[in-house]
Amino acid sequence: MSRLSKAIAGIDAANGRDPNAIEIDGTRMPAELIYGQRMSAMLARVYPDASELLQLAVRAQHIRRWEIPRDSYPMDRPGYLRWRKELGRKHAEWAGEILETADYDADEIARVGTLLRKENLRRDPETQALEDVAALVFLAHYADDFAARHPPEKVVAILVKTLAKMSAHGREAAVTLDLSPGVRSALKAAAQASTTS
Repeated sequence: MSRLSKAIAGIDAANGRDPNAIEIDGTRMPAELIYGQRMSAMLARVYPDASELLQLAVRAQHIRRWEIPRDSYPMDRPGYLRWRKELGRKHAEWAGEILETADYDADEIARVGTLLRKENLRRDPETQALEDVAALVFLAHYADDFAARHPPEKVVAILVKTLAKMSAHGREAAVTLDLSPGVRSALKAAAQASTTS
């Protein structure tokens, strides 16, 4: 087994302990395990030449996320930002422990941590690629559920923010996704709002 395969297996084993489940083809599966697999599949589709370290960061994007629930921080903007910062720090720590057992060196582990903490977004092409993949996975797999729970204007507002974080390459990939009519319409409205703001 290559060290990449070993590390991916370790990340999947960690995410396989997620108590939250989603239904895939009639079978209940750990939510973060499926999320990681979807992230890897999207990376392969949109950034097929991704480095090994980016592949690892993408797979570990939500590693053990359920252990730090959103409601453990104040339900306001400052609380959200603190929660996101702590998530990035813990994702990097937890992924690093797995990578160390798979024979990655300190510099490689640090690099994956930099990506997971989303450092130098826009200036670092790999951090930007990770952000693009996360946005595309949201659009492809989770936007319908989000849209069902929120008014249309909030959906469009969220998609405006999503598009703003994406590169031109990521936005081009977004229009190729097989989206529901409702999400596609909201994405189109968000794109129009982005160009006029």
